Amino acid sequence: MPYTNPIIPGFHPDPSICRVGEDYYLVTSSFEYFPGVPIFHSKDLVNWRQIGHCLNTEEQLPLAHAGSSGGIYAPTIRYHDGWFYMATTNVSGVGNFYVRSNQPAGPWSDPIPVAQQGIDPSLLFDEDGRVYFQSTCSGHEGEGIYQCEIDISTGSLLTESRLIWRGTGGAYPEAPHLYKINGLYYLMIAEGGTEYGHMVTIARSGDPYGPYDPCPHNPILSHRSLKSSIHATGHADLVQAHDGSWWAVFLGIRPVSYPMKHHLGRETFLAPVSWSDDGWPMIGHGGRVESVMDSPPFAEVRWPLKADRDDFDDPTLGLDWTFLRNPAPGSWSLSERPGHLVLRGTKTSLDDAGAPAFVGRRLAHFSCSMAAALDFEPAEEGEEAGLTVFMNERHHYDLAVRFREGRKAIVFRRTVGSLRTESAQECAPGPVVLQIEARPDTLVFTVRQDSAPDLEAGSGETHLLSTEVAGGFTGVFAAMYAVSETGERTPACFDWFDYVPNRA
Repeated sequence: MPYTNPIIPGFHPDPSICRVGEDYYLVTSSFEYFPGVPIFHSKDLVNWRQIGHCLNTEEQLPLAHAGSSGGIYAPTIRYHDGWFYMATTNVSGVGNFYVRSNQPAGPWSDPIPVAQQGIDPSLLFDEDGRVYFQSTCSGHEGEGIYQCEIDISTGSLLTESRLIWRGTGGAYPEAPHLYKINGLYYLMIAEGGTEYGHMVTIARSGDPYGPYDPCPHNPILSHRSLKSSIHATGHADLVQAHDGSWWAVFLGIRPVSYPMKHHLGRETFLAPVSWSDDGWPMIGHGGRVESVMDSPPFAEVRWPLKADRDDFDDPTLGLDWTFLRNPAPGSWSLSERPGHLVLRGTKTSLDDAGAPAFVGRRLAHFSCSMAAALDFEPAEEGEEAGLTVFMNERHHYDLAVRFREGRKAIVFRRTVGSLRTESAQECAPGPVVLQIEARPDTLVFTVRQDSAPDLEAGSGETHLLSTEVAGGFTGVFAAMYAVSETGERTPACFDWFDYVPNRA
């Protein structure tokens, strides 16, 4: 039976995977969004459900100093002797660290720092009890993959950091993962940068510190210069399934326009791994992957479909929802008005590299419908609440209720770099329904109030929110937000939020 890539759509880059029995766990990077490092569970490698986050507290993940595309970079998840370990980098804080838990859904420990520099940390638990820590950095021996041995209980370095491989000559050797397979150490990395020249290469040695001999078939995964709907494949991790077969998860992008631009972000893909007669892995079909591929040869286990509507009746937010950096105290509540998400705006706006009152979810489909019911009666100039399609503080489209020039108004705003357009229409008292229709190349914003016909407020092109235009490493979010330029903080009460994918 075939499966469809990506297996986790939307902004879910830098995947890492581990297996425990017949259960699979996967993590992805989260950058400036909080909670950090979403963790997913699967029984068949194809169907995944989120079960939590690895970094749930501000003490674990301080993001006050995280700019756009700062914060948490690529994670690694490993399982050893009854414990899960997740290693990552807060580039806006402590640097490299890991947390651990005996339950994948958490709670996870406080961060355990590791003094080795760089990004993209990984762990190998060797059979003799040694634990090797790898990362990407430009150290005293030049740019490449560095390794040391650590005390897993404390994070202390037991050896000096040593350069173990520079890669095959591609730019930015990064994303190391070290495996011990049939007595040999295989070091797999990414090269070429996480753009259209991205690729995966591998080398092996009889010693964890090398020297490493590169695979004669490198790169073992790349979509450079291919005519494909999938591009920029790289940053892979390997897993041996419970039936003995091998698989790889990796990131890729799906551009939707010409020239190519992608706005959903880097997504998580899956492909089978075959082994050559001389003992080298190859991902996909000769290093290429497809949107539709043959499923693993074991039973499919599907999870229940998520409800299209979140009515905010639960005492906690669903796992889909995230904040932009650590939320300000008092900026949101599910208990202030039961059955509603209440946001109280601060002076921090969507244009600031701070923590606005913002609760969002990843846009995971090119075509979908989104809507939210909002009860908000602003009383002071500059009070605003609504929906945003958000890439970063310089690239977002907003549909909002705002107190503007002495009256309540519906405002539609496009912010693209230094360019901004804004239109306003009168809004009657009472609740409104704000709606967004997403298409591959366009976002259409409308408003419904009482029994009046839908009012089209505006539209915007998706490519202006793309990585190629906006820069950075994230993807587009759809979010509820509130702003108060005066600090008045009138409550913005969201009764429900709909996210309906076009599953055709």
